[in-house]
Amino acid sequence: MNIYMHEIKAKLQSILIWSGSLCVLILVFLSMFQVFSAETAMVTELMASFPEELLIAFGMTDMDWSTILGFYGLVFTFVQICLAVQAANYGVGLVSIEETEWTADFLLSKPVGRVQILTSKLLAAVTSLAITQAVVWASSFLFLNIFREGQELDAKTVVVLLLSMIVFQLFFLTVGLAISLLVKRVRNVLPYSMALVFGLYILNAFGSLLGEESLEILSPFKHFAPSAIIKHAAWDWPLMMISVALTIISVIASYMLYARRNISSAV
Repeated sequence: MNIYMHEIKAKLQSILIWSGSLCVLILVFLSMFQVFSAETAMVTELMASFPEELLIAFGMTDMDWSTILGFYGLVFTFVQICLAVQAANYGVGLVSIEETEWTADFLLSKPVGRVQILTSKLLAAVTSLAITQAVVWASSFLFLNIFREGQELDAKTVVVLLLSMIVFQLFFLTVGLAISLLVKRVRNVLPYSMALVFGLYILNAFGSLLGEESLEILSPFKHFAPSAIIKHAAWDWPLMMISVALTIISVIASYMLYARRNISSAV
């Protein structure tokens, strides 16, 4: 429990920054909906002026920006990228930060096993992500109701979209953790987390552009595409189970790798 509380306290500033930033992002984007809804013809013409390949690559072909729900789908695309970076940062830095700061051997000298250490750290990271997700939930419903301009809001679809954050962030958290344990030494978390997030985002974009399902099927950005969830008011269960399976595999692999990991001493 001490490790858990220590990890929560260590992430407190990060939680506040990510939560506050996402709240502001949702507020700023949704506050612009009045302009888009009032100029439906202009928006339609603007969308038509973009190359079809560009719209396909960024998953904007099925979005109706004249509706509050369609516009929120666009907003949620940016929210997803931020959530992915946060989760990947936590995952890559979960155990590597101890080795970078030369405190890993001190931690392992305490009367706690590696399984307990990793479990406490994982639970703390999941709790941190849950807090951020709670802020996104509250901000989304608050600002959707403020800026919907009298339009009907399908709350069920919004709930389904927001629930996707759970598996989505767990994927990047656990895959980031597994990657950090596969690397001999992580000196800087950011390059690894950014490469993971934007690598999978680009993989999804190019997969959609080229029509190569074998490429995009590997990316959670495809598994939880906002436009598809809003259109069907449901998840694509076969695709979602790929993310779930990869998350479970990453967790198992992480425990195995951490149990066998050679921890460098500070002396």
